[in-house]
Amino acid sequence: MAKLFILGAGGFGTALAVMSQANGHEVTMWSYREDEAAQLRTDRENRRLLPGVKIPEEIAIVTDFAALGEAELVLIAVPSSAVRSVSAQLHGRLALGAVAVCVSKGFEPETLKRMDEVIAEELPENPCVILSGPSHAEEVAKGIPTTVVAACRDLDMAERVQMTLSGDTFRIYVTDDVIGAELGGALKNVIALAAGALDGLGLGDNTKAALMTRGLTEIARLGVACGARTETFGGLSGMGDLIVTCTSMHSRNRRCGILVGQGLSGAEAVKQVGMTVEGYTNTKNAYEMGRRLGVEMPITNEVYKVLYEGKDIRQAIADLMGRPRRHESEYTWLQEGNLSR
Repeated sequence: MAKLFILGAGGFGTALAVMSQANGHEVTMWSYREDEAAQLRTDRENRRLLPGVKIPEEIAIVTDFAALGEAELVLIAVPSSAVRSVSAQLHGRLALGAVAVCVSKGFEPETLKRMDEVIAEELPENPCVILSGPSHAEEVAKGIPTTVVAACRDLDMAERVQMTLSGDTFRIYVTDDVIGAELGGALKNVIALAAGALDGLGLGDNTKAALMTRGLTEIARLGVACGARTETFGGLSGMGDLIVTCTSMHSRNRRCGILVGQGLSGAEAVKQVGMTVEGYTNTKNAYEMGRRLGVEMPITNEVYKVLYEGKDIRQAIADLMGRPRRHESEYTWLQEGNLSR
């Protein structure tokens, strides 16, 4: 049994708490809002995000950090925009041997830093492990078999998380490619939003298959430029997460995209979804990263223009279909010097 402290009482934070308690761990779940914590303590259910999933009485629900110093694993499950501020509050409160496990997917606004970079700056004395992969909270909480990857440059730390959090319905692989795991998990939200838009337009399976395949190539291209390994994007944090997010109605990004395809602006669609839609901000971040690094990202660029510049989505599709002909092999094409074209 391990002592876990989970920062964030949203859907995934709650799911991790329920799963970990069922696996025999001592779990404390933290919310920054007293009204939210009080509601969860009273109802023992996250009615808005995980209706029907009971939160066991054994899970403590708090708004303070009193139990933090005893935690062996601290799971950070807040929106990516809040990771720095939350991590800063942990400084000096964690045991030296405690591992920060981040499940947030995205980049810090303005700096475009990955979550592991942000956490390392705020918690330099504690190792950080990234947990990523196809893992909708609704299914994790219900014990539906799920497989993810734990990423850390120190594989001993990744394996520690693997041993602690793995269970009968939650299988964890490990990797030392932190950059690949992070970029795959963040950038798939951009493609999932686009996939939803195709559904909103009423387009077919052929179109979505093409989007997902070429989208994964685009994600890998940017990832490699950032220092990731190509093969990581064929794994759970790349292809696996892309598939589930592009095809499931559990995905807020896909649901947001459907609304965009039906005619709403990006901002209006996010407002109607009513919850965090990481793909909306990640589109802007990915667009800027591609621009800074000189990496060709045609799908991301068109999604950005639709969401932030009001471009007609059908024209965006037509422009993608009308691009110059090229090799499918990324290796062949890059060998011809086309990285920034």
